[in-house]
Amino acid sequence: MSAVTAGPSTPPAAVLCGLAGWVPPRVVTNEQLARRLGTDEAWIRTRTGIRRRHVVDTGQATSDLAVEAGRRALASAAADSVDAVVVATATPDRACPATAPATAARLGLTGAAAFDVSAVCTGFVYGLASAAGLIAAGVAERVLLIGADTYSTVVDPLDRANAVLFGDGAGAVVLRAGHPGEQGAVGHFDLGSDGAHEDLITIAAGGSRQRSGPGEPGHRERHFAMRGKEVYRHAVRRMAESARTTLSRAGWKTDDVDHFVPHQANLRILHSVADDLGLPRERCLTHVEDVGNTGAASIPLALADAAARGAVRPGDRLLLTAFGGGLTWGSCLLTWPGLPGPDHPHHEGERKTP
Repeated sequence: MSAVTAGPSTPPAAVLCGLAGWVPPRVVTNEQLARRLGTDEAWIRTRTGIRRRHVVDTGQATSDLAVEAGRRALASAAADSVDAVVVATATPDRACPATAPATAARLGLTGAAAFDVSAVCTGFVYGLASAAGLIAAGVAERVLLIGADTYSTVVDPLDRANAVLFGDGAGAVVLRAGHPGEQGAVGHFDLGSDGAHEDLITIAAGGSRQRSGPGEPGHRERHFAMRGKEVYRHAVRRMAESARTTLSRAGWKTDDVDHFVPHQANLRILHSVADDLGLPRERCLTHVEDVGNTGAASIPLALADAAARGAVRPGDRLLLTAFGGGLTWGSCLLTWPGLPGPDHPHHEGERKTP
């Protein structure tokens, strides 16, 4: 692809200049889950592709993970200030206020614009579009975007279908104003939703719909619920369609994609989307094996892991795509920049649950 030179009529592009991931040190293995749920490790592994996941300790919240990932991303970008902080999450610290202002304050970024994006597992892609819009509009020169979720706080630990899928984590990027043709530039988005299927992925309790109704919510209403088979079909179709739309807008062909980075839901969905697109599975960057489905954190965690392993090189062309509750979906393209090697998104002192 030829470089595009920004001129007087060309708005600035969002350029990736910092990256980091963070997962809590507590590890839950398939064997531990198998004992709790009365199943076996092989069933979990073959069904999901997941070997283990990380979960927060008692008292830890989404903002704690967001702050750690954000701090490391700022260090990666050699930045001590930004104009805006965006936190993509479906598990905020509180229903009110948003998690982003407190995260910004703890990072020493008081005064920066700060808000949450709630698009469930599509949150990071929606957040990228929001950050790119702030930069293109001249509202911000530099944005810290964090995807963070603590699904262990909302998934029923005895839910055999969902407890094996989800983990906790945070991934963050720093974006700066730059030129559309330079390495690191983010562009050519596709975003969509279909609220007619809002009941496929839900937490029924806690919102105004439940609070304005009679009675108190039961155990089931307080926890994450997902109709897995229907979600699988929607996820594969919506991500593949969105990815094709994005490629078409950029004038890219499938062969132009060096790395495919889908939302890390489970390995079966990732491979199904890659197969649908005609992309070799080896081009699919995966991190779900070691951290599970981390919601809005999954794509930046996969990027940080790939960067730490040296799996991506400057100039590589990446296709990102995601699907989440709402229903929501989205895709975008990214040309990989030259970044200092980020820390691996695992805590050095990883420990297993007793």
